[in-house]
Amino acid sequence: MPSPEGHRFPRFANDGESTVPRLANWAIIGIFMILAFSAIAAGRDFLMPVTMAVLLFFVFTPLRRFAERRGVPDALTALGITLSILLTVGVIAYAASGPLSRAMNNMPVISQQLEQKFDSVRDSLTGLRDAARRIEEAQEAAAEEGDQPTIKVEQQSETTLGTVVKMTPLLLGQVLFTLILLFFMIASGDLLYLKIVQSFDRMRDKRGAYLALRGIEDSLGNYLGAITIINAGLGLCVGLAMWAWGLPGALLFGIGAFVLNFIPYLGAILGVAISGLVALIVMPGVFWPAMVAVSYLTLTSLEGQIITPYFVSRRLQMNTVVVFLAVALWAWLWSVLGMVIAVPVLVVMRVLAEHVPGWEKFGNFLAGDAPPALEDEDQEDARELVEAGSEAEDGASARVATAELIEDGQSQSDRA
Repeated sequence: MPSPEGHRFPRFANDGESTVPRLANWAIIGIFMILAFSAIAAGRDFLMPVTMAVLLFFVFTPLRRFAERRGVPDALTALGITLSILLTVGVIAYAASGPLSRAMNNMPVISQQLEQKFDSVRDSLTGLRDAARRIEEAQEAAAEEGDQPTIKVEQQSETTLGTVVKMTPLLLGQVLFTLILLFFMIASGDLLYLKIVQSFDRMRDKRGAYLALRGIEDSLGNYLGAITIINAGLGLCVGLAMWAWGLPGALLFGIGAFVLNFIPYLGAILGVAISGLVALIVMPGVFWPAMVAVSYLTLTSLEGQIITPYFVSRRLQMNTVVVFLAVALWAWLWSVLGMVIAVPVLVVMRVLAEHVPGWEKFGNFLAGDAPPALEDEDQEDARELVEAGSEAEDGASARVATAELIEDGQSQSDRA
């Protein structure tokens, strides 16, 4: 009779060999993800307007259905929606063009004022005065002309203006492409829904696909609608606050706060930095500019910690760590627009996870529900459960091996 070790050796070998296909599958998944991210980054000029049009399609589909029930043709509704979006974008761009053009024209003066302000702040720090003087002496010795900093500022301003001029046609083209695609998608009515549902064979899958589409429609509409209204209120409050502080371009601050607040976390930080820098230029000292930045931070904190959680449904709240990583990832892929669509894409993925079998754990990972508090005793309970599970697995393996040995012994005795 063969020894138990000799009998169990092939069994462990088979278990080891079974892990090879699993590793190969994970390697294929990793290669696919790398290629997918590369394709998304390479096709940004085409995929960005397509993604924006798809998201807006889900947002405005309830409005199209509401108009259809009242006898309004889908094409007329699509035309009204696209023209309204175009008019809104045009009004915002026109309102922001004046302050932006004045800021670009005054960029050399603004840069010099900032330099003087930082020089005064730097001189007030007695511990760093000597080091700063040595740095200035080294810069003066290396400079060939006395007006070199002004030339650099002017060149920097011209470079920024040239970049804006070059990017404007591409941006306008993407906006027009988004609106045209959105028009055709809304004008087609429920055709896209019908084609997606018809692509499945079983009736259960058809119903699941339809429920998923309606879930995306409701979730995106509720989320983006609530966020847009909240951001509009925040922009109004920020504009009034900057006007009360006496800063120039209060309207531009309001528009900037409205747009930047669509970017989680980073938008608020950028708004605080911009308001503080502008206040540093037009206000004396450092205390009052710091108060301006604190007021902006207070308004955004109230919005993010109290108002948005109150008005946004709990089932649409996301894991904050996942949101931050998603914003960083989409910023790397698609720059500013990627940061704007990061959270809507997460909303879509969470809704899909609720309807796709096997994605429940992924949807739970995306959720922002508060977990129960863990106590020190929970660690001991978890360790006991792990040890009990290991002992149970070892016992089960031993019982299986014993059964195999008994069966092998019976078969040999039968042959004998």
